[in-house]
Order: sequence, then C-alpha cells, then structure tokens
Amino acid sequence: MEVKQGYYYTKEHEWVFIEGSKAKVGISDYAQHKLGDITYVDTVQPGKTVKQFEILTGIESVKAASDVYAPVSGTVIAFNSALNDSPELINTSPYDKGYILEIEIKDVSETKKLMTADEYKKYLEGLEK
Repeated sequence: MEVKQGYYYTKEHEWVFIEGSKAKVGISDYAQHKLGDITYVDTVQPGKTVKQFEILTGIESVKAASDVYAPVSGTVIAFNSALNDSPELINTSPYDKGYILEIEIKDVSETKKLMTADEYKKYLEGLEK
C-alpha cells in the first residue's frame, strides 16, 4: 500500500508525519493549547516497539499530566532530545522543533484508522460546538 506523505491525526490529538517507512510523532497545536505550558516529556528509548494506539510516552504541563498514544505501530528510532532541556518547544513549535520522536513504521495501512488534516480540522470544529 502506498501512503501519501503528510500529516495524519488521532482523536486524542497526536499527529504523525509520514515520509516513506519513517515518521515523526507529536501532539497537535490544539492539544498543546489545551495542556498549557509543557514542563516535562518522558524520554522514550530508541528500540522500543509500540502498537497503534498504545501509550507511547507521557507529557506533563502546568495544568495536567497526559499520555501520548502511538498513532502507528513500529519501533522508536530516535527521541527528540531537545525536549529534555526545552519541553516548551512543544508549545512554541508543535509540528517542527517540538516533535516528540521518530518511528520506523511497521504497517503503513494503519493510516486508514487515522484522520487526514482536513478530517482533523472538521473533527476539531465539532469539539468546539
């Protein structure tokens, strides 16, 4: 199955940006706004394998602690170590410098269970009613 490169979203507000068999994972701008100032991100060790929608890591903010779920199954290949010293990057740059980790995707067909950017935008509009 050929998957179009780009962003996909979960209903829990994680995003995955797919490039071939690799992907970056983070939380959406909506999620970081709801959490407030991010103060800590649990480090994820490379080599960890996860299944789609399992808990991937945890984030703490001034408002709450929250789990981050894996949008796709695979193996973690890199954690964004900049978050160790600057977790607020998730607030200031959730889709770029504030990504959480990179993953080697096990099954790209799992993107069928995710929302496209347009579908996610409509989903958010429904939440704000």
